[in-house]
Amino acid sequence: MQATPMSADDTKRPASPYVSVFCDVSKVLTNCSTDAPGPAYLAYTPNGRKLVTVGTNSALRVFQHGSDNEPAAIDVLTENHTAVAATNDFFVVGAEDGTATKYSLLTNSMEQILVRCALPVRDIALSKDGEWAAVASDELDVKVVNTTNMEKVMYLREQARPVKHVSFDVSGTLLAVSCTDGMVYMYSLSSEQPQLVKRIDGLIKTLETDAEASAKIAWHPDGRAFAAPTSTRDFQVVSRSDWQRQKAFSGGHRADISASGWSHNGALLATAGIDKSLGLWETRSQRLLKTFDDVHQTILAIDWHPTDNVLSYTNNNGELFIREDFVPQEHIRNLKIALQPAPMNNDPLSEVSGNARRQMPNGHKANDVRRTTEDDYLDDLLGPDAMSDDGAGFIEDDDGAGYAEQPNRFGKRAGAALDSRPAKRHEPYSAWQPRLHEPFQPGSTPWRGNRRYLGLNLTGFVWTVNQETHHTVTVEFYDRQEHRDFHFTDPFKYDKACLNEKGALFSCPPSSYTQQRSLLYYRPHETWTARMDWRTPLPAGEEVTSMSLSDSFIVATTSAGYVRTYSLFGVPLKVYRQKSTPAVTCASWRDYVLTVGNGPVSGDGTTRLLYTIENVKRDEICQSEDILALPDGVELRSVFWSEKGDPCVYDTDGVLLILLHWRTPGQAHWVPLLDTKTLERLQSGKKEETYWPVAVAVNKFHCIILKGGEEYPYFPKPLLSDFDFRIPVSDPPLNSEDEEDKDAAQQSSLESQLVLASVNHSLLQDLVENTNATSAQKSELPALEREVDKVLLQLLAAECREGEERGMKALEIATLMRDRTGKMLEAAGKIAQRFQRGVLDGKIREVAERRMVGLVDEDDL
Repeated sequence: MQATPMSADDTKRPASPYVSVFCDVSKVLTNCSTDAPGPAYLAYTPNGRKLVTVGTNSALRVFQHGSDNEPAAIDVLTENHTAVAATNDFFVVGAEDGTATKYSLLTNSMEQILVRCALPVRDIALSKDGEWAAVASDELDVKVVNTTNMEKVMYLREQARPVKHVSFDVSGTLLAVSCTDGMVYMYSLSSEQPQLVKRIDGLIKTLETDAEASAKIAWHPDGRAFAAPTSTRDFQVVSRSDWQRQKAFSGGHRADISASGWSHNGALLATAGIDKSLGLWETRSQRLLKTFDDVHQTILAIDWHPTDNVLSYTNNNGELFIREDFVPQEHIRNLKIALQPAPMNNDPLSEVSGNARRQMPNGHKANDVRRTTEDDYLDDLLGPDAMSDDGAGFIEDDDGAGYAEQPNRFGKRAGAALDSRPAKRHEPYSAWQPRLHEPFQPGSTPWRGNRRYLGLNLTGFVWTVNQETHHTVTVEFYDRQEHRDFHFTDPFKYDKACLNEKGALFSCPPSSYTQQRSLLYYRPHETWTARMDWRTPLPAGEEVTSMSLSDSFIVATTSAGYVRTYSLFGVPLKVYRQKSTPAVTCASWRDYVLTVGNGPVSGDGTTRLLYTIENVKRDEICQSEDILALPDGVELRSVFWSEKGDPCVYDTDGVLLILLHWRTPGQAHWVPLLDTKTLERLQSGKKEETYWPVAVAVNKFHCIILKGGEEYPYFPKPLLSDFDFRIPVSDPPLNSEDEEDKDAAQQSSLESQLVLASVNHSLLQDLVENTNATSAQKSELPALEREVDKVLLQLLAAECREGEERGMKALEIATLMRDRTGKMLEAAGKIAQRFQRGVLDGKIREVAERRMVGLVDEDDL
């Protein structure tokens, strides 16, 4: 475990006196600072990439998760900051001067003051979508302001005293307001006018707004319940459905609770107290797993990292602590399991054991609903047949009392003799569901502010601006001599687009403008007649999930599981139901279309992606429901066709793959062309960047470089970069002056070139053998063969340089040469002679002679 205290004065004064307590388990980063002594608060971004801290001084700090670099410091005019909440793109800070200010995480600068209060701000909460910010202050009203339009404000006025805390539920439609009068007010925000739906009395204690004790509502991630600190120093769970008290976490603190936080899956809980205590709880049993005795200040804010085993907290001395490996190894399984139910009375315990039977997608267990410990105990005493699932066993219903009636789905018999007993089992809270890959449109980005890219490739960019009542769409081309940019008002609010040299394709979701129909809209760039735009609606209730545009066809996958194919002039050509559903994405090139969908469920609960490649013109299937090769935990980022017409995919691990032998059914396999994590520009560790895939063309990977933890390109229009292919064969040493390391690096580079040249040759050979190839393509094939042989000659020279003991490998390299004229083997013999490898020269001559007379088996070559 690692607790990392960071203080504003670490670089100016000796380390904190608490460092000696932590010396056996901690590392102090003296070059990082948070805030001056005084109350400090923190918030992780939902993706976990950044951590924002605020405190009493005039600097806000943004830490990169997992980085030892200095945090980004944002100097502001305000001081005495009292609250912070963050999204992936921005964060909102409250201060004692009454302002709630929005700051950009993209530019690390202030965007706007969302709201001003006459008295100090005490707490801020953001809805899950980041659209609304609730601001609590020493005023009586709570202001809920829109983060994109500060003129949209809702006022919550039912409370009679100032509010200390605010907290949105998981859906963002219910806001819990913890008032200093000891009441919790529940407001519904699902309508334009907020509605008070419940006052909860006696749950929290009466507190002053500046008290260190907490009364903040902590919503459980499953959304069914929430919990709050009580006056008895417990952490009480309350049901959302009937507002009744459920289980409680008791006995962990000797003073009031000051901070709390659920883990991302709700299986664990962390609480801190004014008594300078920190506890880790198991949700299922409300058991205190561990108490941390190295806390020497009152913790004011706690936040779990969304994915890693890391807990961060700030205290009343302006310090930030980052505890790595917070959950002990013996309990780490609780952090890795799926979403767990809130601890409710009479709820079945959630299964966390690796031996637990999995639930099927219909909500039942693999062998019916799991029986409780009481039933297992009876089985041990009476034998398995006594309480068998078929309801028979040895019990006979000889008096008609209903003892032998068939059990219901929960293992209970419905006979009259049992009706008076309270039920011990209830239906599980929610059925287990596989984790599906969400559909996406290649080249599109999510909304950031009021802008987003609908599509981008080597042809150009398509982007849209949300104007509230309508959108405005702009299409820009790289080659403006060939095509003109155009711009139009979009009342349909298109959310997907494709662009190529012939035209632009758009689609929109169902809306009032299209009588609740989803639309496809195609706009050709040039025609030999008057340009004919066309629109076609989809059947009611059906929506485009992804679409693709080629030189010949338009293909759209829909929410109904259909694949719809149209000509470029809107003629419907084919409609069929996709085998692997729900659909994920699609991509087209000339007459070919590649579709991807969710397939069978793997062992970790995620679906395997399956792809199909079809020649639409010939109505032929090249590959049918083959597995898309992605390792566990890695998702598909983009799908596209290369300039030469080969399917490519790019995953979230930064690996670019191309499909080899895809025209032959059952023979396709994915080959990595580039692993971006191995790029030399990243090896120093000083750069933090990822890559947004755009295209594969001219034997290069074209992409947009995303810096600073960004996930998507944004405005202004980014520049394209390109990288050479480098198939990951080995990991050579970089920038080393040692001769052996240099030789190893050269060897690795040659081996990578050999595999890449072989892949390029195979791709072109498949094209020539299966299509009406042009004369240029046919003439390029021998050139690629010579390229392979040239790399083999360089490898042969490297082996000869090492000595006679490497002769057998050198001979093997010589037999791999593809040239049938004997010139390359003759050159190989000359290399052997140059290095005075007489035996090797003789062996190579034998291979050349046998090849010339046709005595060499192809398998030996």
